[in-house]
Amino acid sequence: MKVLITGLTGFVGSHLAEYALSRGATVYGSTKWRSKTDNIDHLQNQVNLIDCDLRDLSSVNVLIKESQPDVIFHLAAQSFVPTSWHAPGEAISNNSICQVNLFEAIRANNSDPLVMVAGSSEEYGFVPPEELPIKETAPLRPLSPYAVSKITQDFLAYQYHKSYGLKVVRTRAFNHTGPRRGDVFVESSFAKQIAEIEAGKKDPVVYVGNLEACRDFSDVRDIVKGYWLAIEKGEHGEVYNLSSGEMWTIQQVLDMLLSMAKVSIKIEIDPKRLRPSDVMFLCGDSNKFRDRTGWNPEIPFEQTLSDLLNYWRQTIK
Repeated sequence: MKVLITGLTGFVGSHLAEYALSRGATVYGSTKWRSKTDNIDHLQNQVNLIDCDLRDLSSVNVLIKESQPDVIFHLAAQSFVPTSWHAPGEAISNNSICQVNLFEAIRANNSDPLVMVAGSSEEYGFVPPEELPIKETAPLRPLSPYAVSKITQDFLAYQYHKSYGLKVVRTRAFNHTGPRRGDVFVESSFAKQIAEIEAGKKDPVVYVGNLEACRDFSDVRDIVKGYWLAIEKGEHGEVYNLSSGEMWTIQQVLDMLLSMAKVSIKIEIDPKRLRPSDVMFLCGDSNKFRDRTGWNPEIPFEQTLSDLLNYWRQTIK
């Protein structure tokens, strides 16, 4: 089986590549000339990287021709919510055009792969407490340009399935983390700061933003198994939540990481880490996906955070 992963060099892409290889797949990945490869340095001899700018249709045509994929996992996107506030037009146009180009290249090459499009729980946006846990039928009330861009991707996938018969499955994964998570994301930022403090490279202060927001966290290694099952057992055209179904406040995440620290640490609010508007509650109901595929998260959140902190300790060291 030939598997193409857009965004293979990213956090989730690297874990998905590992899992696909463990399933005996031949793995291809799109990469840009300036892409960092730290996440996949250990896989360089096992995956096939193809230079491709997903914003350029001719480049994407070459990607499809060279890889001839049986399965495509479309992960590539501008995925950091605060960045979308600073450059909203770029976030929306980038995430939309990359997916349109991928779908058009599939059509132009008369290819017929199974496709999974990675959406996001951010699509749900403002959710009143009485609507928790969030089902796939919940209204989409986006609170960031990033969320709008993911809704666009989500609906484009639905439209191309209905209009052209693309065998696409849509997923809306809730927060997921683990080793290699970028340090711009809240729990990874905490872990990196703690590792730097332990190594004597930073004053014993962790800077934080909004600690009251509640999030539904899963381990990235469980999520990529879910993505694989979405391809194997998901109904084409359908959308599925992937979530643990358990909420943690950011304060609880911070406290858990601080309890693993080897030194005493102070906390300070950094106004730059606060957003113009924030999603306060995200807790997903993934029963639709679990019933369809048999998926079930297996890695405890405490283990996920421990592995993340140890990743940063090794990286900083």
